[in-house]
Amino acid sequence: MTATADPTTRSGYPDEELDRVFAPVFTRIAEGAVQRERDRSLAHDEVAALNEVRFGALRVPVELGGYGASVRQLFRQLIALAAAESNLPQALRVHWWFVEEQLLDEPGPERDRWLRKIADGVLVGNAISEPGVGAIDRYRTTLTPAGTDDGDLRLDGTKYYSTGSLYADHIVVAADRDGERLAVLVDADADGVTQHDDWDGFGQRLTASGTTEFDGVSVPADRVLGPGYGTPGRTYGTAYLQLVQLSVLAGIAQRATDDVAGWVRDRTRSYTHASADLPRHDPLVQQVIGRLSATAHAARVLVLEIADQLDHLLRTDSKDADLLDRVEADVARAQAVVIPSVLDATTQLFEVGGASITSEALRLDRHWRNARTISVHNPLIYKLRTIGDHVLNGTELPYAWSAGNR
Repeated sequence: MTATADPTTRSGYPDEELDRVFAPVFTRIAEGAVQRERDRSLAHDEVAALNEVRFGALRVPVELGGYGASVRQLFRQLIALAAAESNLPQALRVHWWFVEEQLLDEPGPERDRWLRKIADGVLVGNAISEPGVGAIDRYRTTLTPAGTDDGDLRLDGTKYYSTGSLYADHIVVAADRDGERLAVLVDADADGVTQHDDWDGFGQRLTASGTTEFDGVSVPADRVLGPGYGTPGRTYGTAYLQLVQLSVLAGIAQRATDDVAGWVRDRTRSYTHASADLPRHDPLVQQVIGRLSATAHAARVLVLEIADQLDHLLRTDSKDADLLDRVEADVARAQAVVIPSVLDATTQLFEVGGASITSEALRLDRHWRNARTISVHNPLIYKLRTIGDHVLNGTELPYAWSAGNR
């Protein structure tokens, strides 16, 4: 299916056209979500379906084969995809950052080559976090000279939480070279790359967030992307990547609303002390559905409002300190609203029915499990402290940070 660009819009494709392309694919993906959860079946077919409609090229300019979508349009579609399958936007999280980095790069043949590859269906995953000591001191994954005349490097190390890499063609890897943190791009099928689907979290089970090993992987000099994650300084990237997580929560809340409302509409069993003969007419049940719907709406509004801020930042000056601080702080504050409200709503949804609503066939528990899992990727307690310190004392926001043994 193709869409028709509208030259009168800044994005090239209006939302209606993007919905026409992607909504049917999201519907098909949603139909198999419960079965995939039950079987713990990775979403390779679903990723292939997204590639068929060039979903990964949403932000790629029209003239290079993409849709030229704005940041807001991207996040609007990510919320819809998350409502269909919450694992997929998270799995593609670093892909969007990689595309954004190309868009911010100086125009030229190399930039256009990568953007055309993205338009052709190339996806990018990540291998940044490390187990154990992590990267608080330095990454244990190392880049060393390969001993060749062309300046190639050798990559060695082990990463965990390699989200999306089993779905990807290339992997962004964070590594240390003589004390300097760098990001490099590695082919997922390169010699020396071994990937494991061993992510054992109780939620977001299909994000392919397992272990990746790099054993003497050859890295051409032109695959060094620049400073790696954790490098001090302001960056749009932390807010951008965190907003993907919040878009997933907004999608989870929407899917939970739809699932539970559908279940209540068909339900005829009630209680002797209930306020109505049918649950859908019961004001107490209606209140629970109302809370779910309000939570999904509020989360969506917050995500899209911050997406507008990112849009403005990236179109004007991606290094503007004041704009960066505002977006970073707003994303952290949005976490403080979205996370507890979605967790509460996906717990309270079980109040609309008796024991039958806990049926494994429904898998309604996946909404809370998925929301709880994605919410701990950037622990809220630390974000709230940094915001409080920033408000009270003017302390600079931390932006990039690392996890590991101190």
